[in-house]
Amino acid sequence: MKKLIKPTATLFLSLGVMHSNATFAGAADYVYTPNVEEGEFEIDFKYGTSGRTDTSPNQKQNVTSLGFGYGVSEKWFSELYLKSEKENGKPAQNVLEFENKFQLTQTGQYPIDIGLITELELPSNGEDPSEFKVGPLFQINSGKMQYNVNLLFEAKFGGNNPAANEVVGQYQLQAKYRLKKAFEFGVQGFGEVGAWDKWLPASQQSHKIGPALFGKIGNIKYNTAYLFGLTKATENRTARLQLEYEF
Repeated sequence: MKKLIKPTATLFLSLGVMHSNATFAGAADYVYTPNVEEGEFEIDFKYGTSGRTDTSPNQKQNVTSLGFGYGVSEKWFSELYLKSEKENGKPAQNVLEFENKFQLTQTGQYPIDIGLITELELPSNGEDPSEFKVGPLFQINSGKMQYNVNLLFEAKFGGNNPAANEVVGQYQLQAKYRLKKAFEFGVQGFGEVGAWDKWLPASQQSHKIGPALFGKIGNIKYNTAYLFGLTKATENRTARLQLEYEF
């Protein structure tokens, strides 16, 4: 048991020292992994809900998305999402999201598997800015443990709020114990530190972390997490669920 706890704790404590506590990330955001399956079709459902922050007591967000993906090649997986976001009681905002993942190293060839993610979000109302996200994906497998660290950069552009047009730095963390195919458990963390070249003060950054469950039963893969905010600017609680049907 010590072999399981020690590396997991070390990973998340060290990342915590790096200010890994900022999360303006969406409630349904999930941890990307670098691996691709050629020829695989996927139907992907995601749901997330988050509550108030200490600085915004009335804050509330619900996000639902449905995606259709395909492994175009052994190195490229492409997916199109239709997403609905509802925030603070306002009418739901519809978003079209186009995601592409590239596997840069062969699985298991090196100590670290490396990939690249690109994601484009286009809101339907023409008022909110569009978003483009890009970043490297890293995965380490050690026995039954799997570690993921993703460093992301998100640019907002267009819309009616030019002040929002900046590039922000984000991260995603995951450590899981692969007990068996149908049931795995671990920890997930998400955060945002503000502009990539000028971080916000620590109290204004967004960071959340919490327990997560994973598994695959038949053709259905699931992962879910309950996350706790670590700063005043972070939602106090976030619950997220992802279901994938692969064929």
